[in-house]
This record gives sequence, C-alpha cells and structure tokens, in this order.
Amino acid sequence: MSLKKSGVLIATALLLASCASKAPKSLVTPLPPVAKHPLATTPAKNTQPVRGIWLATVSRLDWPPVNSVNMSAPLRVSQQQEALRNKLDKLKSLGINTVFFQVKPDGTALWPSKILPWSDMLTGTIGQDPGYDPLQFILDEAHKRGMKVHAWFNPYRVSVNTKPSTTAELNRTLSLHPASIFVLHRDWIRTAGDRFVLDPGIPEVRDWITSIVAEVVARYPVDGVQFDDYFYSETPGSALNDSQTYRQYGQAFSSKADWRRNNTQQLIEQVSRTIRQLNPNVEFGVSPAGVWRNRSFDAAGSDTRGAAAYDESFADTRRWVQQGLLDYIAPQIYWPFARDAARYDVLAKWWADVVKPTKTRLYIGVALYKVGEYSKNEPDWTVNGGVPELKKQLDLNESLPQINGTILFRESYLEQPQTQQAVNYLKSRWGD
Repeated sequence: MSLKKSGVLIATALLLASCASKAPKSLVTPLPPVAKHPLATTPAKNTQPVRGIWLATVSRLDWPPVNSVNMSAPLRVSQQQEALRNKLDKLKSLGINTVFFQVKPDGTALWPSKILPWSDMLTGTIGQDPGYDPLQFILDEAHKRGMKVHAWFNPYRVSVNTKPSTTAELNRTLSLHPASIFVLHRDWIRTAGDRFVLDPGIPEVRDWITSIVAEVVARYPVDGVQFDDYFYSETPGSALNDSQTYRQYGQAFSSKADWRRNNTQQLIEQVSRTIRQLNPNVEFGVSPAGVWRNRSFDAAGSDTRGAAAYDESFADTRRWVQQGLLDYIAPQIYWPFARDAARYDVLAKWWADVVKPTKTRLYIGVALYKVGEYSKNEPDWTVNGGVPELKKQLDLNESLPQINGTILFRESYLEQPQTQQAVNYLKSRWGD
C-alpha cells in the first residue's frame, strides 16, 4: 500500500477525518485523524520588523537542558518548562519578537503527533511521552509575552547519524503508534551526509511531509512554518543514492539535477498550498543557504564564490520567491563584510533585489555563532567582541526597505562568554 494522494487531498483529508477515529494497525503510515479546531487567536501578518532567533532542539543544542533528560518525570517536566520560560524572558528583554522553534528535528516530533513518534530529545527515548506538549507550551508562553512562534521543520532528516545503536532504537519503535517512518517505510529511507534521510524523489514522501505540516497548522495557533536548508543534503563521502528513484520517476528530465530541483519545487508547492488552505494567516518561509547561485555559473546570480543552494541542495529558492510560494525567505548570510568570497552586503543587497518586485518578505539570517570566535579567514568577528561587524550588518538590514528583519543563529550563543559584548549591544539597540 502507498499514500497516493496529492497535497490538496491530504489537507482535505485532515479536515474531514474524525478526531475520535483510531489509526489503523498497519505498517503503512496512516493519514492523521486530525480535525481543524477553531483557533483562539488568528495571528496577524508581520507589520513590525522581525527580530528573531532560531531555537534548535536537534541534539539538544539550545533546548531542552541535557541534564533534564535523565530526571524523573515530574522533575524533568518542571526543569524543561522552567528553562524555556527563562529563555523567553531573556529573549523578550533583548527585544526578540519571534522565535523559530524546531518542532521536527529529525523523524520525531515535539508535539503529540499522530504521524511521528515523540522526540527522544525530550526523554532520551523515541516515542516516550514527555508528560506535556512542548509546542503548546512555547506557544502559550511566547504569546503571553507578545512574541511570535514559527514552527521550524527539518523536512527530510530521519536521524543525525547511522550508528548501530541508532538503527536499533529506530527499529524498537515498531510496536509504537505511531512508529518511526524508518520501520514503516524502510523503502523510503536512504543515507546521505552520514545520516538516515528520506528520499525526496518519492512522491509519497512529499505527501507524508506535507501531512506533518498540515497536522501542526490545523491543531496549533502557530504564527508561521519554516523549512531549513536541508533538502538534498549530501557530503562528498556520503552521497544520496537515489539512482533507482531517478530511473523510476525522472525519465522526463534532461538531467538528474533538474529532476532533483523539481522534487524540491513540488514539496514547496504542496506545503505552500496546504498551509494557505488550512490557515492563510500562517506565514510559510524557508531559510536557505545564503547563496542562490554564483554569477560565474548564472548571470542572475550573486557576485560570490560560495556553495550555492541551487547546485548543492537542488533548491531553486529564487524561483519560489518569484512565484509567490513563500510569505518570507530567510537566507543564511553567515559571513562578514570583509569576506570576499561571500560578502554580507553583496548578498543582502542581491536578495533585496530579488524580493523587490514580489510580496515575499526578506529576513536575513545572521551568524551569532561566529561572534567573538577567532577565525583566520574572518577576523572581524573578534574585533571589539564582534560588535562593529554586528552593527554594520544590522545597520544595512535596517537601511534597505526590502529587508523586513533579522534572525540570529542560534539561541544558546546568547549565553556564551565570547558573545557578551554583542549581547549587551543587542540589548541596547533592540531591548525595551
């Protein structure tokens, strides 16, 4: 059996399915029995500039606290919730108004999903109920503070490594409802970048990802949905073997690269259409690598020499903006003004020109993680604690009318000793 339904049909099925119906006991991932509940508040489109931050849960990079995982249930819940409240208080004091919260770090969920098992980031065990709903919790706490929350999804990643212990843990979910996609659809799983990933060329995979996004948008008052830059994510030593998928689905394309880009395009189209049908007030955005294409490859590209999303991730991000598929795009421009191969100002201005004739908003991803860190190639990050470089980047963002905000990568770097001068500067510039 396979789920041969378009994204539109999935969205319709989500709306019509009964809340009380039980998922069939089958090795095929069921469509989630989700009803669209009336949302208490309808998020408004952004009017003020976004001052955002990414809050990563993969590998517990920013949250939850690593030491909370081994605690007994009541202590674990209280520590995780207290840590999140404290983070939101600090973010609020810094003037941050939007949190990009990673709800799907891999093939698991940080909400009670009918499609994905619970994330082991919360308890140490895939599928174990953490005793509360982290997505609902952050939405309640952030909205109380007047802050917005975008649900951040990594679409294709299933695990962060391919160790035998990881395989064993994924296999142990077979008896769970829902079980991991790793055991429900082993035929969808590939390895790439030394991780287990889903094959983006399989149409049912795209339908499945769309249904996950639909589940969140239908059930939660999220202000936005964001995909990160992991579409086709390979490394030279660990490429994605999708030759068989290409033979099955890609024969109409002149090259495998064009076919791969079309697969990514179809996912973005499906998800965009589904979100707009379920709740048009929820913003849909993507945070791609900062370089779309280099001018040496394409006259429309930027005057840069960096890894390009179009050629490396098979993501034609510029086209999505031009076609109006995104409410916003948040390119990761993680280089200083002096980095000749990929200058911050060159890329920010290039993206501003791309969005100018469209309705797509532009938020720039800034490398907080580099601030205060010595780099031979990028020494400006350590000059006066990185404050002059950060100031130049924020000044440029605020000077260009097409740039509607800044997002910092990532939250836990606000606590690092090397960033404290920059954090104090942010507070003086953005804070209440």
